[in-house]
Amino acid sequence: MVNVYYSSTYVGTGYSFDTTRKAKWVADSLIQSPLSKIQLLEPKVLTKDQVTQVHDLDYVMAIENGENRQLAESQGFQWDAQLFPMVLASNGGVVDAALHALEYGGVAGSLSSGLHHAQRAHGAGYCTFNGLAIAAHSALAAGAQSVLILDLDAHCGGGTQSLIKDESKIWQVDISVDDYDHYESSDQYELNIVENGANYLPSINSALEKQKRHFDLCIYNAGMDPFENCSIGGKTGINYDILANREKMVFEWCKNRNLPVAFVLAGGYIGSALNQTELVNLHRLTLSAAS
Repeated sequence: MVNVYYSSTYVGTGYSFDTTRKAKWVADSLIQSPLSKIQLLEPKVLTKDQVTQVHDLDYVMAIENGENRQLAESQGFQWDAQLFPMVLASNGGVVDAALHALEYGGVAGSLSSGLHHAQRAHGAGYCTFNGLAIAAHSALAAGAQSVLILDLDAHCGGGTQSLIKDESKIWQVDISVDDYDHYESSDQYELNIVENGANYLPSINSALEKQKRHFDLCIYNAGMDPFENCSIGGKTGINYDILANREKMVFEWCKNRNLPVAFVLAGGYIGSALNQTELVNLHRLTLSAAS
């Protein structure tokens, strides 16, 4: 079975937006139309101490109490008292998925999103706490010697890069189609912005095949916002079949390397050309490939 973490607290805030609602949409779809081997489990909620291993205490307290409203809303959400429990739960799911995959091998996941733009002292781009970086550091604390963060969201993971640049045991491979949150590549973190949808799968394959070092864990940010009809980040030519093939490619690459992988939902937004059901079906591609 594939452990996939979710709780209703993932959607607890009153602020209604895809990032704060779609975990429930996907969870409801799994209840109505189950996927073989996928089981939904409640995550452990992160403690404040766990979050402050990556984020500044002043920022964490702003999310908790809302007193510094500008900082509390730096990710783009209107603050309310349920925001803090929501992000503790959804980031906790990322950590649970990472630690489960690391301990038992194979695949685990969380219906979490809103992670990779968050920096140490503020949020950005609908991302409050950076569960990718928190989970990677948690994996190192649990004994991993090397962690790969694979980011296939439409947008660059500059928040993640800023949080791992001083930790030589964490690497990032980032294939984006939009230059939001851009950063400069190095030996530790590689950013490739794809300009033409026809080059998307070859670019991902090339980046994966270049990875010759051993990793103990892959944390996969499986954004669906590259989809051509997505209102935020979509790239012409990246259709449903291409994203289905992308998911198969990623999980087969991990399987062939005996590399445990923990995935999250990441970006994907409804709009005039993409409705809720279609967005859920895109995210189900990740779950299907994982199972």
